[in-house]
Amino acid sequence: MTTLLVIAKEPLPGRVKTRLTPPFTPREAAQLAEAALADTLHAVAAAPATRRVLVLDGAPGPWLPPGFEVLPQCAGGLDERLADAFARCFGPALLIGMDTPQVTPELLTVDFADCDAYLGAAEDGGFWALGLAQPAPALLRGVPMSTPVTGAVQRERLLAAGLRVRELPRLRDVDTAADARAVAALAPHGRFAARLARCTPVTPR
Repeated sequence: MTTLLVIAKEPLPGRVKTRLTPPFTPREAAQLAEAALADTLHAVAAAPATRRVLVLDGAPGPWLPPGFEVLPQCAGGLDERLADAFARCFGPALLIGMDTPQVTPELLTVDFADCDAYLGAAEDGGFWALGLAQPAPALLRGVPMSTPVTGAVQRERLLAAGLRVRELPRLRDVDTAADARAVAALAPHGRFAARLARCTPVTPR
């Protein structure tokens, strides 16, 4: 089976989801990030895997369910941190972030029998998931992150390496308040939707 990796930041005010402020306060943005991370981790916990690894910038909190190995993120840009996460794996691995709380265990149940890689595109041009049958950190290093072409560049990198790539469904990351509302509507019974319902956005005067 597959190693499931989650790369995340500790949900602290001012360090996560800063594009949600405004309309939300830094504390509310951190609470939304925590809820998104908790939903993500519980989906991973329910998916079949040989290892479940949280690659974390910060310290774990009560939002972490049992059954996860926690490893610190390395220094450097996001491409270096993603590459390092794969470098810690042996055999098939699927990596996701903490920005898609609508993810389900079914989406994370992948089979590399007839492909070498999985790529889940995000609506903002990035990607929410990357899977490799044989972890190869060099496939990520140098890919420009957090741009409208990140997903396309990563896909071309995989194809140029001769890999057979299977596409996962396109998902929407939570970056803005509009994203938060849209994603909560897709998973109305999750922790993220419940937390969003308790937040009170600031109305501009």
